[in-house]
Amino acid sequence: MPHFLEIAIGTFTMRPYVFAFFAAFLLACVPHIGWRRTGIFTLAGYFIAFGSEWLSINTGFPYGWYYYIDTTSCRELWIAGVPFFDSLSYVFLSYCSYATALFILSPLKSWRWNLITLETRAIRRSFSALLLGSFLQTFLDIVIDPVALQGRRWFLGQIYGYREAGLHFGVPLSNYVGWLLTSFCLIAALQLVDARRLDDAPKGAINLPFRSLLGPILYLSVLLFNIAMMLMIGERFMALCAALMFTLPILMVLVLALRRANRYSKDELGGHLRDYPWSAAGSASQKG
Repeated sequence: MPHFLEIAIGTFTMRPYVFAFFAAFLLACVPHIGWRRTGIFTLAGYFIAFGSEWLSINTGFPYGWYYYIDTTSCRELWIAGVPFFDSLSYVFLSYCSYATALFILSPLKSWRWNLITLETRAIRRSFSALLLGSFLQTFLDIVIDPVALQGRRWFLGQIYGYREAGLHFGVPLSNYVGWLLTSFCLIAALQLVDARRLDDAPKGAINLPFRSLLGPILYLSVLLFNIAMMLMIGERFMALCAALMFTLPILMVLVLALRRANRYSKDELGGHLRDYPWSAAGSASQKG
């Protein structure tokens, strides 16, 4: 078997959980913004993430000084000293964080078999969505990085380390500042890709039932996966800290969502349908 084919197969088989999350990202993002925009954002997001990682391992900016431990480049794809799967992860993390921000910021319309965020172009392109999405992604990394740093104790493997141990379970605070900056760039890129107005639904965009929940569900899935890994390796205190950090925000979002459902104004519904006339909210309104 040619070596490049072995690398391609190993990239998938060594990191099936990463590609499962990426498949879930496609399931959520394509019905939301269409195939073309999803593809453009995937490429743009990957290069932004790769650039940030390459810069940091070579200059210390933006995450601080860290290094990758090359023990798997003969079995999976690495590019210029950075594992391919690692930069790819940023793509689905930024989308699910952005989609969760839209869920929090948008009016909600619900009926028996569906729930829709009445997002508008203004909401999608807003600084509020950009800032909230960036912080949501950074908060997710506050859970991800401590357990990833313990990769030798689970199936991730020890793929990286920091030159100096940080304050947060060995992770330096500069890492999270870097994540906030990179998340800001990633979500800004997504907003830019999604900026052009369309009169017809983009190819691939469909009204899946509860489509508006797919991004937030992916966000929670990544969170729960990492907490489960903490418990699996016996890091109960780390898992408790992660759970406590998210418990109140999740409860607040759920309670506020229940209170906001179907309390939108006619102008909010009209603005949503004006920007996205293919939305299922239109047919639901006619039936109502």
